[in-house]
Amino acid sequence: MNIIPIPLTAPAAAMNTEELRRFFMLTDLFKPGQLSLHYWEVDRALIGGAVPAETPLQLTPAPELRAEYVCERREIGIVNLGGGGTVKVDGKDFKLGKLDGLYVGRGSRDVVFSSADAAKPARFYLLSYLAHANHPTTLADLAGAEKLDLGNPATSNERKLCKLIHAGRFPTCQVVMGVTILQKGSVWNTMPAHTHLRRSEVYLYFDVPADQAVFHFMGEPSQTRHIIIRDGEAALSPPWSIHCGCGTSNYGFVWGMGGENQDYTDMDPAPVSKLL
Repeated sequence: MNIIPIPLTAPAAAMNTEELRRFFMLTDLFKPGQLSLHYWEVDRALIGGAVPAETPLQLTPAPELRAEYVCERREIGIVNLGGGGTVKVDGKDFKLGKLDGLYVGRGSRDVVFSSADAAKPARFYLLSYLAHANHPTTLADLAGAEKLDLGNPATSNERKLCKLIHAGRFPTCQVVMGVTILQKGSVWNTMPAHTHLRRSEVYLYFDVPADQAVFHFMGEPSQTRHIIIRDGEAALSPPWSIHCGCGTSNYGFVWGMGGENQDYTDMDPAPVSKLL
């Protein structure tokens, strides 16, 4: 399991591109026939990807977790970014189409991923945080998500935000997740930017065409930096960092948060006029 240390604000402002990618970006989440996990020390986040082929993939704890099973002290949010698939949790099957989600509660011992068609495999994205209570494992399908139409064509940020896992739908301890889809002709996400001093956030970009990319902006509002991200890659946003992006085409992204506060609107704005 890859362990990503916590970089401090001042060193991040002086990092070169290679260093920014090392500390704030994940590039190898989705490997065919494999399950990969990364441990981010910010809020003790666990980030992973599973792409089952002919053989199902079982979620097992890395030695660094010092746990008998991954959800011994954790909860997990899952979003499927690929073909149809199933997540079996303690013997119960949950079928997920593209952009359907699943919340796996603390105490769940056996988690197994499988694809309906190995030729068009599921791509399960995982985001896990520590949990203080047991909540039921619950399907968070896209059809039942709260949806918001945001932005407009004039500012190139017309998008649909879908809340999959959040307190208004069912209880969790920390994890909050959803997906945002940019409309054709729009390229900016989350603008104006903001920070979250009470929680960290992870952006996983998907449906980015192979010959296109997203310029993801991060850093303190007075010390902004950028990293170039392609399909299936993730950006890590510590509490002191803004997060926004501009693509060379439209795209989608999964946003996931964990930390002290689950209030979706709890953010500290960083208006365009204040960015440097």
